[in-house]
Amino acid sequence: MTLEQMIAAAQERVRAAIATRATAQDALMALRSDPNLTEEAVAERVAARDAADAEITRAQEALTGLEAEQARETEIAALTARVSPTGTRAPAYDRVARVGAEERTYRPDTDKRGAGFQRDVLGAFLGDYEAQSRLARHMQEERTERGDRLRTDTRAVGTGAFGGLVIPQYLTDMYAPLARANRPLADAMRHHILPAQGMTVEISRVTTGSNVDNQANENDAAAETNMDDTALSIPVRTAAGQQTASRQSIERGAGVEDVILDDLFRAYGSRVDTTIINVATVGLSAVAAAVAYTDATPTTAELYPKVIEGLAGVEGALLDQASGDNLAVMHSRRWYWMQNAMGTSYPLITQPGVVAQTLGANYAEAYGRGVRGILPNGTPVIVDNNIAINLGAGTNEDEIYLVDRMESHLWEDPDAPVYIRAEQAKAANLGILLVVYGYYAFTFQRAPHARKIGGTGLITPTFTGA
Repeated sequence: MTLEQMIAAAQERVRAAIATRATAQDALMALRSDPNLTEEAVAERVAARDAADAEITRAQEALTGLEAEQARETEIAALTARVSPTGTRAPAYDRVARVGAEERTYRPDTDKRGAGFQRDVLGAFLGDYEAQSRLARHMQEERTERGDRLRTDTRAVGTGAFGGLVIPQYLTDMYAPLARANRPLADAMRHHILPAQGMTVEISRVTTGSNVDNQANENDAAAETNMDDTALSIPVRTAAGQQTASRQSIERGAGVEDVILDDLFRAYGSRVDTTIINVATVGLSAVAAAVAYTDATPTTAELYPKVIEGLAGVEGALLDQASGDNLAVMHSRRWYWMQNAMGTSYPLITQPGVVAQTLGANYAEAYGRGVRGILPNGTPVIVDNNIAINLGAGTNEDEIYLVDRMESHLWEDPDAPVYIRAEQAKAANLGILLVVYGYYAFTFQRAPHARKIGGTGLITPTFTGA
């Protein structure tokens, strides 16, 4: 693995650590709003957040070390180029009077097209101090060797007079990436490390439990029912994407490989998340029990009781296995539609910290940054635009999902996604193959409980304040 690849992997580790920390913090904030919280539960969440902080520190230190090593390698390469023998100079070059014997910064006999000069102009614009130093040294050399031909009078011309010499400046650090839905729900689920082998995860589910009954008469036999279980088989899925870039774009471009990798990583996140929600048979939409909301003129005030009905169904399915750590997952259009509602009605029972006259609270978080707000009963809201908006007979409905987070399981390799940079595969075409892949598995069926609200009441919203 090259140093650049190691740095890219370290950067991704930092991003993953930050995402894990954000999830832990969101869970802690949601717990603190629970009136039944215990010190043990808070301590557990705080420990999870602190562990995430420690991982961020370790990942950041590793990245800093690699970047320092890369900077030192660049310095050594530049020093090697300056002190290495360069052979016989062209006669025209030797006839120029010089100060000392040090070679020129930019030499036409070794770089006829001036590519090094152009790279340094771009680098200096982007803040590369070494590039700025080389350009300054070059100007001093020009003043020493061609001072009699450098005009310093008051005549002035604009850049338009030198259309072929003024180099366009590309703000590579401000490139506009393709917007993606990414993975809000996946980041909020209960995470596990994917086992190292196998393409199926097996979980035993007790489907027939013991029996306890009242003894009718003394010395009668105690009630007995044989326990039985059913295996839950969860497939391990592979998400992968690739991009073939020309060697010219990688070697002569500025940050091209980083741009490609960023897009591939975010595309990977979107694919994992949309599969969790929408895949047939085992996706959240497929396994969630339906709560119908049919209404030709839907309003937020009428929708909210359906949310409560769905949450009641979640707890009723889990009984003593319910953690109370519930999530409401909805599309951004539905979240903003709920915020647009105006009125005088409000719930009679609300969560501590929620103003009684409001239908929940908005945390003003950006998309993909965890919990966006809470409903009046304290249920955190996750906004996820991988939710389909073409459902129903009119192909214009979305759905709202209600789940217990502790029974929403996602297994992933801690190093996923993996990045492969293959040069030999496309060598004949001067291409470089960039591949991103990862393995994952998920289920909401260890303890079936999920609910989804759907129907004509969730058609494309109109923002009328109702």
